[in-house]
Amino acid sequence: MGIFKRLRDVTAASINDLIDSMEDPIVMLTQYMRDMEVEIGQVEVAVARQIAMEKRFRQQWEEALSITAKRERQVKLALSEGEDDLARRALIEQKRYEARAQEYEALYKQAAEAAAQMREKLAELKDEFYKMRAKKYALMSRAQVAQAQKQVNQAIIGFGSESASRGFARMEEKVLRMEAEAEVSGQWRTLHVPASTAVQDEIEAELARIKAGLVEKENVAK
Repeated sequence: MGIFKRLRDVTAASINDLIDSMEDPIVMLTQYMRDMEVEIGQVEVAVARQIAMEKRFRQQWEEALSITAKRERQVKLALSEGEDDLARRALIEQKRYEARAQEYEALYKQAAEAAAQMREKLAELKDEFYKMRAKKYALMSRAQVAQAQKQVNQAIIGFGSESASRGFARMEEKVLRMEAEAEVSGQWRTLHVPASTAVQDEIEAELARIKAGLVEKENVAK
């Protein structure tokens, strides 16, 4: 069981390292900003709907208040004219619209409070977006500088790497070998330069003297 857990942990760590190595800060920051823009757009739509609901409940509340006031005037008018039955019906309507007005008032206040909270959250989200956008440019600039420094450092390390040193040593040895071969070939040509006439006569005379001595020794021996 422990072995499988370790394998799973190692695999997860390897995947995380691979993902981390594949993540380009500039690309990821741009994507995060796009995600925030989408989220802000969705919140704006929700806020707009809530505001529309707030307005609708307010309108229904005001209409109920208006009808309530109208029925109240009708009740008084009917009573003044001795129309008790008409006044009674108008009063029943008045009470029904009063209850409806109270209901719409409660709904309106709830909707207005929710809309106010949502507008506040939207403002906070936009403020955070603007801060993140400013931070994005700073991070992108830092990432570009770091990337450039890394490339320079890698280039410097490459110049001083062991493989480069071995390559230079090998080339130096080859140059020395070429110089030695050139020097030897020059000496060989010097040895084969034809001698002058005087030197040749001296050599021929020496050879003749040596040969005469050898002949004389042979005659004495006989």
